[in-house]
Amino acid sequence: MKLKAVLLDEKAIKRTLTRISHEIIEKNKGTADMILIGIKRRGVPLAERIAEIIESIEGNAIPVASVDITLYRDDLKNDNETIVNTEELKLDIKNKKIILVDDVLHTGRTARAAIDAIIDCGRPRMIQLAALIDRGHRELPIRADYVGKNVPTSNSEVIAVRVSELDGKDSVGIYEI
Repeated sequence: MKLKAVLLDEKAIKRTLTRISHEIIEKNKGTADMILIGIKRRGVPLAERIAEIIESIEGNAIPVASVDITLYRDDLKNDNETIVNTEELKLDIKNKKIILVDDVLHTGRTARAAIDAIIDCGRPRMIQLAALIDRGHRELPIRADYVGKNVPTSNSEVIAVRVSELDGKDSVGIYEI
């Protein structure tokens, strides 16, 4: 893969997550009954960072959980078996406002799988979606409530998000396949 451009550096990611955090607070009129759930892998550290920013603004901690959607992917399911993997969500989500956090929103299939996993754990009051990057090419009717950056892409391009917690540095790049 060949790097075409760096879309966000460390400072830009921090500014973007701060803006998303403010938007979450404003749209929900505070943080009551809110839980942030990061989609593994890179959605989890992003959710944790958003929770820290919201706590610094509002003064109260927001619970953060993670969801592993591997077993909910529609390209891995066998029609003859039901796959349930809800160990990740150890919080009571009934009647809570869930903010689902992912690094890149693309086809919508990852978000749909995460929503399925969350609903298997209980019935939240609402689920909102936050994505650092929205690259388009939706295959399902999924739309993010909070978007860091819209990046129109071609099918021959890849968006790579790196976070210091997993990759040693923060950056978002677009690559040609």
